[in-house]
Amino acid sequence: MTFRTETDTMGDLRVPGDCYYGAQTARSLINFDIGTETMPPEMIRAYAIVKKAAAQVNGELGLLPKATTDLIVYAAEAIRNGEFADQFPLSIWQTGSGTQTNMNVNEVIANLAIERAGGQKGSRTPVHPNDDVNKCQSSNDTFPTAMHIAVVTSIHERLRPSLEQLGTALAEKSREFAAIVKIGRTHLMDAVPLTLGQEFSGYAAQIRHGCERVERCLPDVLKLALGGTAVGTGLNTHPEFAVRAVDRIAELTGYPFKTADNTFEALAAHDALVQLSGTLKTVAASAMKIANDIRWLASGPRCGIGEITLPANEPGSSIMPGKVNPTQAEALTMIAAQVMGNDTTIAIAGAAGNFELNVYKPVIILNLLQSVRLLADGCRSFSDRCVAGIVPDQEVIDAYLNRSLMLVTALNARIGYDNAARIAKEAHTKGTTLMQAAVELGILTAEEFNCYVVPEAMTGPSVAEPIRDRVQRGVTETGVDG
Repeated sequence: MTFRTETDTMGDLRVPGDCYYGAQTARSLINFDIGTETMPPEMIRAYAIVKKAAAQVNGELGLLPKATTDLIVYAAEAIRNGEFADQFPLSIWQTGSGTQTNMNVNEVIANLAIERAGGQKGSRTPVHPNDDVNKCQSSNDTFPTAMHIAVVTSIHERLRPSLEQLGTALAEKSREFAAIVKIGRTHLMDAVPLTLGQEFSGYAAQIRHGCERVERCLPDVLKLALGGTAVGTGLNTHPEFAVRAVDRIAELTGYPFKTADNTFEALAAHDALVQLSGTLKTVAASAMKIANDIRWLASGPRCGIGEITLPANEPGSSIMPGKVNPTQAEALTMIAAQVMGNDTTIAIAGAAGNFELNVYKPVIILNLLQSVRLLADGCRSFSDRCVAGIVPDQEVIDAYLNRSLMLVTALNARIGYDNAARIAKEAHTKGTTLMQAAVELGILTAEEFNCYVVPEAMTGPSVAEPIRDRVQRGVTETGVDG
């Protein structure tokens, strides 16, 4: 391997000759040989957008020659398109402002531009990583700007479509199962009936509401710190730079970004991202509840609840032949747990900023983008490989429904709670059906019981005519003592 010698403010440093990054990136690789987590590619692409917009605006403002602007734009666009991804090797565990990553991007853009102009990598001419690529910028405002761009883009391109897909799949199952009456369960105990479709409509609503909650967070994330430079004052920027550069970012991305209404807050805190992370945690809580319910409903196949069956995607055991597990539900619940943990990290990091700069930016964006990515991929997979293939087991559903003691609730309005409770207790104690208990206690005839206790009629609001006075007097409908 050949090397070239580059110089930064700390001195000379050897850099691999074929690399486009420079001395500051190489120094960071030495000083932060920590972990395996590198800066997410979404951040690198977002940073390229920032650099392209800044160069174009600086050119329009007369702060950069057209030739320099064009070279920077060329390099930034190549990086945005995913080229030269191997030139961004830095660890997340670096300076909390992300300065090393900002310089990594500056150096790669500068050297790509230099090479295109026929110069030598590392020469800093005709394009300088600080004076040209970083003009009117600081790591302190560009890194949070890239954070917001990466998050908004990931939500629109990945998370929202996946949530909408899962919500649609659950809603379709709700309609498909609309006529299937089953027993409800509260406190893990038998409850009154509902339809399987109603149960799934609740799941669909959870996902729909989660999507709406995420959308409500985005207006604050669309506010960008660019132009605040080091501490929020805008030192070393043209008066028009901030607004024009953010407008250009909006044009380049197609999303309505705007300049932060207070750049001091935008550098010193990341409340908008903390709030968004909390909302993603709520989505994760919904996903975990739904996945848990579905795998419980499918438990079995012979010794569990077994009201529904899930697609048999793969063998489930290395020792038990024929075993198939609810693996998609398991994957989604693990994702939910990870997102909840990520939120704790983000909350701590968001709270720990001091004075004019939060210095936990890399760990915030690492965890936030992972949460978005995992929820997006997990919900899509769960929709495709689990929800779409759910099939009800009508025989099992009917068996549970018909032997449930909670059907007695249909009698409350007719014979009163106390009499209904007597029937349920009698049936449970003696192991009989509710109808047998009602007849043996002399509260209802078999015909009356079958008339009043209709599971299909118990899945919505209803008004029943009370007959408790007759029951309490122990008389028949004709008034003759029974």
